[in-house]
Amino acid sequence: MKLLHALAAGAFAAACTLAHPASPPPQADPLESPRWGDVRKEFFPARARVRFDSRVKVTAPLTAENALNVPVSVDAGELTDVREVVVFADFNPIVKIVRFEPTGAHPGLGFRIKLQQSSPVRAAVRTGDGSWHVGGAWVNTAGGGCTLPSAGSASPEWQKRLGEVSSRVWARKEGGERIRLRVIHPEDTGLAAGVPAFFIQDLRLTDEAGQPLMHIEGFEPLSENPVFTVDIPAARAAAGYRVSGRDNNGNTISAAIEK
Repeated sequence: MKLLHALAAGAFAAACTLAHPASPPPQADPLESPRWGDVRKEFFPARARVRFDSRVKVTAPLTAENALNVPVSVDAGELTDVREVVVFADFNPIVKIVRFEPTGAHPGLGFRIKLQQSSPVRAAVRTGDGSWHVGGAWVNTAGGGCTLPSAGSASPEWQKRLGEVSSRVWARKEGGERIRLRVIHPEDTGLAAGVPAFFIQDLRLTDEAGQPLMHIEGFEPLSENPVFTVDIPAARAAAGYRVSGRDNNGNTISAAIEK
């Protein structure tokens, strides 16, 4: 009888292992950040398939002279079936920077960020099979970008121009079009004394017929008056585009983007 129980227990354990396969051992962080273990737990479920992947390109300056305005671009075009991309900085007091869904646009985005200190800046790309692919780059800076108030918050002009959109569209030599848009907004993190958090939370880029191209979810570390660069494949190029959104105070953003 004991033998039967032992065999049954072994069979049950084997079945559980097949039903819930163990997660693969974590890879060593190529950027050697002491914060990676904590960041991984914060952003991904315990059993998520997370791998470092050189096909996720994060381009940023090795040394950023202005911690309030660090240019970053992410390109996941070598992956297929990209569903969402989350960008974060390991050592920022507010780690998450931006999240975007390329619903019709190329799976990439250019933007500018604030950094509090030198840090890896990473992009985690979720593909249709549920896997996360992570790329990143170290950025060195003197820091302080997240705890300084914006210049706009001290000026009466920003209230008149809040949410104003300027844009440019041009053809790409690879085919399709590139859209660059700038939104007037202080983008305060809430970490400067006496200045509450005030930032763009949601932007949606569509073609003139309302078909979705890119959904951008913003967080506090985006730079003041944020600039976004989006590539549109030739098959989705249109005669015109629209952008709409809102900030965390409910102020709306709406503009036509003409060529």
